[in-house]
Amino acid sequence: MKGYLVPHPPLIVQGVGDGTEIPGTRAAYEQSAKEISGYAPETVVVVSPHSILYADYFHISPGNRAKGSFAQFHAPQVKFDVSYDSELAARIAETARQSGIPAGFLGERDRSLDHGTMVPLWFLRASSPALPLLVRVSLSGLPFVEQYRFGRCIRQAAASLNRRIAVIASGDLSHRLGGSYGFSPSGAEHDRFVRECIEASDLRRLFSIDPALAENAAECGLRSAMILAGVFDGLHVRSEVLHYEAPFGVGYLTAKFEGTGEAQSLLPLLLADRSARIRSRRRQEDAFVRLARETVERFVKTGHALRLPEELPAEMTGSRAGVFVSIQKNGGLRGCIGTTAPTCPNIAQEIIRNGISACSQDPRFDPVASDELDELTYSVDVLSEPEPVPDRSLLDPHRYGVIVTSGRRRGLLLPDLDGVETVDEQLEIARKKGGIRPDEPCSLERFEVVRHR
Repeated sequence: MKGYLVPHPPLIVQGVGDGTEIPGTRAAYEQSAKEISGYAPETVVVVSPHSILYADYFHISPGNRAKGSFAQFHAPQVKFDVSYDSELAARIAETARQSGIPAGFLGERDRSLDHGTMVPLWFLRASSPALPLLVRVSLSGLPFVEQYRFGRCIRQAAASLNRRIAVIASGDLSHRLGGSYGFSPSGAEHDRFVRECIEASDLRRLFSIDPALAENAAECGLRSAMILAGVFDGLHVRSEVLHYEAPFGVGYLTAKFEGTGEAQSLLPLLLADRSARIRSRRRQEDAFVRLARETVERFVKTGHALRLPEELPAEMTGSRAGVFVSIQKNGGLRGCIGTTAPTCPNIAQEIIRNGISACSQDPRFDPVASDELDELTYSVDVLSEPEPVPDRSLLDPHRYGVIVTSGRRRGLLLPDLDGVETVDEQLEIARKKGGIRPDEPCSLERFEVVRHR
């Protein structure tokens, strides 16, 4: 069994670029393609983050054939016409269904091959007289361990058909290393962590990564790597980093994975690790965060509001304030609703009211489902009373939230948010939230928060 984790910069394809860009990654790619060709798989399974992507479903490309080109990268002459292994694709979908994993062929409108698939195919075609059959699958927004379980289904399906496969997991690492996508210190930390796990062949550790770190790093290949890891479940895995570089502020990692004999399944350990992380996270909750979580869990499971617990700190039951309840999932926002001024008799009841709204009435998101609850984290912001600001020089996006008002329109932004570093950025976002144009006159207010995470 062979598998490869590869980046997908279109510039590396001759015709899009001139054939000399990113030489280290090119050499690693050529080595990988040569090894795959020598392995002579009947089918190559490509995992691409740029295929159809769903939050709660693994998409498998349907049909018998697909075409694609690099026309969007000004190279329409570089094109592909490939044959799908429809039998293996159907078996993967069925194996996933039997395992309780949502996967299948639904929802594809554009059947064209994506560049996350075509970049590795270009190198493979250059090293082979003919391309093998292809199965193209995508990632999902499901928990990390579900990516592993889906990868496991790929191998089980191939084994049931006695199909010789190679798996190519396509995906760049961090996009926040200082190029056109911006910079975050999380970028280098994320890429270093992934490299260390692969260099040590420690795939269990890979799944311990903080989802918020991955989100802040703006990666697109982590889940691809996790699916690839699942393909090797039940085998001793030897993984090796072939090359890493970040010439344009994006991390390009090329690595190979080989199964070297039977071993115990890693899945029970990953599930146990996940449960331990959930327990640890809940032990660290203070009363504010615990109340928000219990509110959401009660409402999602029963449709009813949580009764006010009897034993709460006096500051929650004897004070009134505006409160925002924020829900995060895998490092990204899942819902946020709040009040700038108190609407309930006390802070605890404000949390309950806004927690229910955050999980069910945020217009940006679908209501939270019960199977998401274990993946959610919460923060509660208790607001000071807003005060007028005569001059924007008195704003500070790290210390103060801001309220922008023009007539009946109002936009609010909490303080100390990831990616909001300047007053200009803070005001721009607040204006957009309130539907207030940049040239419209407005009044400003600021407020401070006590944030409970």
